[in-house]
Amino acid sequence: MIIETPSRLHVTLIDLNGEIGRIDGGVGLTIENPRLILETETTDENVEVVFEESNLSEKLMNEYKEKIENSVKKMTDFLKVESGFKFTVKKTYPAHSGLGSGTQISLAVGKAIVNHNDQDISTPQIAKIVGRGGTSGIGVRAFDHGGFIIDGGHKVDEKPDFLPSSASSASPAPLITRYDFPEDWNIILAIPDVPAGASGPKEVNIFQKYCPIPLREVQELSHVLLMKMMPAVVEKDITAFGESINQIQNVGFKKIELELQHHLINKLIDNMRSEGAAGVGMSSFGPTVYAITDTEEKNISKVAEDTMKKIGGHVIVTKAQNKGALIK
Repeated sequence: MIIETPSRLHVTLIDLNGEIGRIDGGVGLTIENPRLILETETTDENVEVVFEESNLSEKLMNEYKEKIENSVKKMTDFLKVESGFKFTVKKTYPAHSGLGSGTQISLAVGKAIVNHNDQDISTPQIAKIVGRGGTSGIGVRAFDHGGFIIDGGHKVDEKPDFLPSSASSASPAPLITRYDFPEDWNIILAIPDVPAGASGPKEVNIFQKYCPIPLREVQELSHVLLMKMMPAVVEKDITAFGESINQIQNVGFKKIELELQHHLINKLIDNMRSEGAAGVGMSSFGPTVYAITDTEEKNISKVAEDTMKKIGGHVIVTKAQNKGALIK
């Protein structure tokens, strides 16, 4: 069995105030590349993980192996099966880069084990078992559906604390909106070689230090999402969509995420906007910066490369993916 998962941009969390009775909520976009390709087969015992790409760092391979082994244990314990598995990782993308690799790895492993054992378990159920989607449901819904996604967060009686997914046991948030995203818009990713985005205890500490977010900022963000970003996707209005992306960078939790970044991130955002991108933002806790354009792909890619020249990094030109993971 081969599972190909997309990656995702996490545009913003919506409500880290909670006064109205819910917290979290997320906005995201499924993209074609980078992607994870994982081949699985059953064996008599144990878990074997091999990598086909030859230029991977030991750190990345260890992180993938740990996530795979953890997901196997959680799924086999839940299903009460003792099969062994061999996982061949044919294509990877960086961990803690803001593109959601951890969720896609965990869901791919969980889905493979479910299918190998002829079980009928939904993707949100798998996410709950393997411990993903406890803050944002974007990666879970991207795996299932693709496209442009908004989830509804969690009731405060289910999740009373402000925590990242890695520290939350809440169920994946409900899907409240899903649209096809214009496939003729280019999405340019700039992934600089700066320290990875926050994760683990560091991420937990950030949530606890900065939340709750002022209610007026949540209200401002919600206004932009409902009355600008969502209509722009439906009407394929790249100017309005780009403006909403730009506005989001300066409000709510996203503003805090950006304040905690390496100085190059804001320089990338400014330079890619100046080169004609309709909108530029940072995905999740970064360091990936993304630009939306339908006209200036080459110039924006070049300015991103030039901005990262001294510190290193790479650029990916991709598009939205309006379908979920491919299983064959």
